[in-house]
Amino acid sequence: MGSFQLDDFAAGWIGGTASVIVGHPLDTVKTRLQAGVNNGNTLSCVRALYRRESVFGFFKGMSFPLASIAVYNSVVFGVFSNTQRFLSQHHGREPEASPPRTLPDLLLASMVAGVVSVGLGAPMDLIKIRLQMQTQPFRAANLSLKPRVAAPGEQPAYQGPVHCMATIVRTDGLVGLYRGTSAMLLRDVPGYCLYFIPYVFLSEWITPEACADPSLCTVWLAGGMAGAISWGTATPMDVVKSRLQADGVHLNKYKGVLDCIYQSYQNEGLKVFFRGITVNAVRGFPMSAAMFLGYELSLQVIRGDHTVTSP
Repeated sequence: MGSFQLDDFAAGWIGGTASVIVGHPLDTVKTRLQAGVNNGNTLSCVRALYRRESVFGFFKGMSFPLASIAVYNSVVFGVFSNTQRFLSQHHGREPEASPPRTLPDLLLASMVAGVVSVGLGAPMDLIKIRLQMQTQPFRAANLSLKPRVAAPGEQPAYQGPVHCMATIVRTDGLVGLYRGTSAMLLRDVPGYCLYFIPYVFLSEWITPEACADPSLCTVWLAGGMAGAISWGTATPMDVVKSRLQADGVHLNKYKGVLDCIYQSYQNEGLKVFFRGITVNAVRGFPMSAAMFLGYELSLQVIRGDHTVTSP
């Protein structure tokens, strides 16, 4: 088999679908905490969301990520696995032999996956957050910035993902779909390093020496812990990204990443950058566990074997 393999992309798509189904309710809570107003702590936000919008409020905007984030994860896992395989061949190692992964190779493959993910994922994330935030009260605007809607909140700004995308393109052009990209790069490049590298080393550490491959239980545990680590450490830039992308549902408040950081710090202090860290870490475990399990099980079926092959 050559160094480039499409089955990694197919398995990533299946794993991505599983992760969206498991994680979207807490993702909605996380977005409301980071970019909304008067939500209090995590439990207060959950109660308020349920009281105002019932259980369906937790799944607001899910149809779009279910269709798109599965593709996004397919690309991320496919790029990471194939980049790692290419680096292995470049160093003269046989990719079929599943050699021990080196930290430099893992680091470079993770960074490449992070950069590629932002190019594909920024518009998807923007639309998801706009749909999640359109029924949420907005923050007071900077008086020097002109509001886009005179009386927000009377009815949803967007009628669905397609209408949301069309509205953004009509108002801000194609570049508007990439609002928050700088913050997303600062979140995802180190974030994927702290996602794939802990997963690989944790799965190797947990797996007994007598076993050639990690068990599915090991995959679940290592994947979940990697997700909690990655999402927990990514929270500060995730806050900035969420605010930049939610900005524009009703009005424009922030001029860019630095302005968002400055205004957020001036108005709410340093603690604002850790808003949602609990729900991020808690949500990161089941999402990533589902992602890696879906990925590994899919590879077993696609390749017709019964061993777990780490990305």
